[in-house]
Amino acid sequence: MRLRQLEAELAGRIEIVWRSYLLRPEPDGARDLEKFRAYTKGWERPAVEPNGGTFRVWQGSEGPPSHSLPPHLVARAAAEIGRAEFDSIHERLFSAYFAENRDITRRETLLALWRECGLPDEGFERCDDPVIREAVLADHREAIDLGIHGVPAVRIDPNPIATVGAHPLEAYRRWFLKELGSV
Repeated sequence: MRLRQLEAELAGRIEIVWRSYLLRPEPDGARDLEKFRAYTKGWERPAVEPNGGTFRVWQGSEGPPSHSLPPHLVARAAAEIGRAEFDSIHERLFSAYFAENRDITRRETLLALWRECGLPDEGFERCDDPVIREAVLADHREAIDLGIHGVPAVRIDPNPIATVGAHPLEAYRRWFLKELGSV
């Protein structure tokens, strides 16, 4: 949310390019729901921060998600349609996961979210394309090579150094303005 706000404030001066980083690259069907629920209690911290987004400790019996790859494939498939389509599904994936506690690794859930965004059904099938998969995995490998170890991670081209973790909007703003020569 903070980066989207900053991109709107600095329209025409910066462009946020979203890349994939897979916190859980491989499926793990043995994840324990109660342990995952306890883990999500940590989401209460960003939930109270200004511009922090909507987070809810995991409730219900759905989940936990098995791995990170499926939602990244869907986001990349939407990006191939266009930036607005990517933005739409990207925001919807975050909301479904963090606020609604939906398992965004389930194909049925991902298709429902895709349709909620009004995206064409034939575009959803692109998430099965090996080219899309390789692009997501290439982003992930690039992040590893850059020393990125978590999300969010932000770097300003051409600088290979990234800052990892959510920071206040003002910190991002100062960093971007300094890079733009406006501070």
